[in-house]
Amino acid sequence: MKLPRLGLAHFLALLAGAFSVIGFAPFYAYPATIVGIAALVYLWHRSSTPAQAWWLGLAFGLGLFGVGIYWIYISLHDFGGMPAAMAVFATVMLSLFLALFPAATGWAARKLGKLWLSIPVLWVLSEWVRGWIFTGFPWLLSGYSQIPGSPLAGFAPVLGIHGVSLATVISASLLAAIALHWQQRAMVVRTASLLIMLWLAGGLLKLPQWSTPTGAPVSVALLQGNITQDLKWENQTLRETLQRYLDMTLQTQAKLIILPETAFPLISSQLPADYLQQLTDHARQHGGDILIGTVEHENDHYYNSMLSLGTAPEQAYRKTHLVPFGEFIPLKKVFGWVYENWLDIPLTDMSRGGFQQRPMQIAGQSVAINICYEDVFGEEIILQLPEAGLLVNTSNDAWYGDSFAAYQHLQIAQARAMETARMMLRATNTGATAIIRPDGTLAAHAPHFTTMILEGEAQSYQGTTPYVRWGNWPILLLLFTTLGLLWRYRARPFAAP
Repeated sequence: MKLPRLGLAHFLALLAGAFSVIGFAPFYAYPATIVGIAALVYLWHRSSTPAQAWWLGLAFGLGLFGVGIYWIYISLHDFGGMPAAMAVFATVMLSLFLALFPAATGWAARKLGKLWLSIPVLWVLSEWVRGWIFTGFPWLLSGYSQIPGSPLAGFAPVLGIHGVSLATVISASLLAAIALHWQQRAMVVRTASLLIMLWLAGGLLKLPQWSTPTGAPVSVALLQGNITQDLKWENQTLRETLQRYLDMTLQTQAKLIILPETAFPLISSQLPADYLQQLTDHARQHGGDILIGTVEHENDHYYNSMLSLGTAPEQAYRKTHLVPFGEFIPLKKVFGWVYENWLDIPLTDMSRGGFQQRPMQIAGQSVAINICYEDVFGEEIILQLPEAGLLVNTSNDAWYGDSFAAYQHLQIAQARAMETARMMLRATNTGATAIIRPDGTLAAHAPHFTTMILEGEAQSYQGTTPYVRWGNWPILLLLFTTLGLLWRYRARPFAAP
């Protein structure tokens, strides 16, 4: 079979990428991403050269990321103050860069041959590289589209999100095989059987209890202050911000109270002593602790931190994985002029905390804390496990307005809960504030852009999932071993499923 006309093929690949976004939050229509990738795999099979496969992958990537991360424009223009034309240019350039990964996958698969196997392997390896190159941007990994409802999500506690991605792309590859060989009944039956077996395996992996409850549940209150981003760092709103969080704190009797990332837009040493004392006294009155988000200043370094107040000794967690261009300026001599002329983003010269930080011991719980963007890196979250019985993420996704971003971030947090078999508590400024069960489902979810105290109970868990124990090593060993075998036997024929 021949590839459709060049322009039509690219347009179909672009549509397939855009359609794939429906599989992610807020839609959670997980089959859509599999179908979208299957359409691209189908086109790759009908392409005749690596160059054709490259351009098809690039078109797919532009559709996926152009629709999936459009909210970058909102952060740059609406809240960062960048001129509209430059914000559009920056968003397009980021989407184009991310589109290079599926483009490279198509090119390499066409070079390597044996597309049924090489495409899934190279696809997941490209996502893994995207997760660490230039500090990493592992957003919209294909596996996240299956969280939490798909049977394929069952691979998360075993092989992590990359294992889910592999199962997702294998499913897409098998669907494409059925479409390409639909007239060959025996092949269709064989391929469909493989697909069913893969999904059954994922479903069965959802059945084990990877962790067990430990201790009594603790009452929690997650404070969603709903402070408008364009006013958050203004001096005239500071008093209102402090008062709002104090009032919300005093309204709850929860043992563990959690405020969002940088809830207090002040250096911690500038917070009024009597104000902090009121928070501390309230926590002690109920035999618990409060986590506050603020900025620490020490030895000429600034840290995005969470501090504890209450019955336990005061503790601090400092954000380790910072957002490039948002919290620090990479290659400052090269890019510093962008901030001087076009952007107005506070706290762009932060310092990193250390990966050696251990869980906080607060409210009778061992709590692993991560701040905002850190929860997109599963291999970093497990560094505090299995010691921690509870996960806490604090964030401020107000930077992205009323867009897909906060929902996509919530879905990522749901994946972390599944990988670790731990509850995840998310306290955010404007959403998504939520209590997530160990199976990734939502126990409670606050409406976005409302001032609200989300109350509930959190249960600590003990136990070690295979992913917590081994991290990404098993899936990487599988991928690189398979890639090596494909390379070694690339000249030999390889039958379709």
